[in-house]
Amino acid sequence: MTKKYDFLIIGAGPAGMTAAIYASRAGLKTAMIESGAPGGKLLKTNEISNWPGITSEPGSQLAMDMFQHSTSFGAVYEYGKVVEIKADSLDPTSEKQVLCEDGTIFQAPAVLVATGTRERLMNIPGEAQNIGRGISYCAVCDGAFFRDQEVAVIGGGNAALEEAVYLTNFASKASILMRREVFRADQIAIDAAKANPKIEIIQNVIPTEILDDGKHVNGLKIMDVKTKEEQTLSVSGIFPYIGADPVTGFLKSLDVLDQQGYMVVNSSMETKVPLLYGAGDVCQKGLRQVVTAVNDGAIAAQDAFHKLKA
Repeated sequence: MTKKYDFLIIGAGPAGMTAAIYASRAGLKTAMIESGAPGGKLLKTNEISNWPGITSEPGSQLAMDMFQHSTSFGAVYEYGKVVEIKADSLDPTSEKQVLCEDGTIFQAPAVLVATGTRERLMNIPGEAQNIGRGISYCAVCDGAFFRDQEVAVIGGGNAALEEAVYLTNFASKASILMRREVFRADQIAIDAAKANPKIEIIQNVIPTEILDDGKHVNGLKIMDVKTKEEQTLSVSGIFPYIGADPVTGFLKSLDVLDQQGYMVVNSSMETKVPLLYGAGDVCQKGLRQVVTAVNDGAIAAQDAFHKLKA
C-alpha cells in the first residue's frame, strides 16, 4: 500500500506535532508517522512546569493537548515503524519514499525526521516500573520535584556532573555514582562537582536494584565493583546519565548523520538532502527541551512550505 502526502513527519513528539500544526495550517497535506503513542518524552515526564503559560501540568496532558492541536488543521496520524527512507539527493523535486515495517510505503516531496533519542537503560530490577515515578532523564525538567530530598545521579560524564550540580539547587544531597575512578568529563565540570558541598562522589560502584514503596522510588542498591560489597542509598530520585542514542538507524544510507548518529542540519533544519529535515532531540544540539523542539519543528515546516510552493 502506498500513501501520498505533501509533508511527512516521522515522530509525534513535540517537534513533530508542532511541525504538523504549521504545515497543515499552511495547506500542506500532512501526516505524522509514529510507532507509539503521541507525545515522545512528555509521556515519561510526571509533571511539566517550564512550559510558558502553564505553571504545572502532567506531561501526558500536555502531550494530549499538543496532539489534539496538531490534528486540528487536517494533519493525520499514521501508525507505522519506519525502517528506511529512500531519497534522491541530486533531484530536490523527486518524491521521497518512507518504508515501514509492515510494508506500507509513504511518499512525499518533503520529509521531517523527529524521532528523538532513546535512553540507555540500566537494565536492573525495579527500573521499568519506576520511570516517571522517581527515575528521570531530565534534571532541568524534573529537578524541582525533589526539593529537600536526596537524589542519585548515575554516570561520570559531562551530563551527569552538570546535572548533579543543577540538582543541588533543589535536592538536599546529590550522590554521583561512577563505575570507574576516572571521570569522562571536562575539568571545569569535575571541579564544579567536587566543590559543591551537596554532592558526594561515589566511585567504583554500579546500581543493582531500584526500590520503591509501590508509588515512588525510595531507595537504590549499589555494589562496589572491586569488593562486591553492597549498600542501599535512601534516595527519592534517580537520574541516569549513561548515554542516549538518536533513533536514526533508518537514515544510515543517506549520509546525513554525524559520527554519533545525530542528524546534521542547517539553520532551516534541512539536511544536505533537499527537503529532508531534522527537528528536536534527533539533531546535534546543546539544549534538549520541549521549547527548543517545538522551535525546530516550526522552522522546518515553514521552510518546507516555502520551498514546495515556490
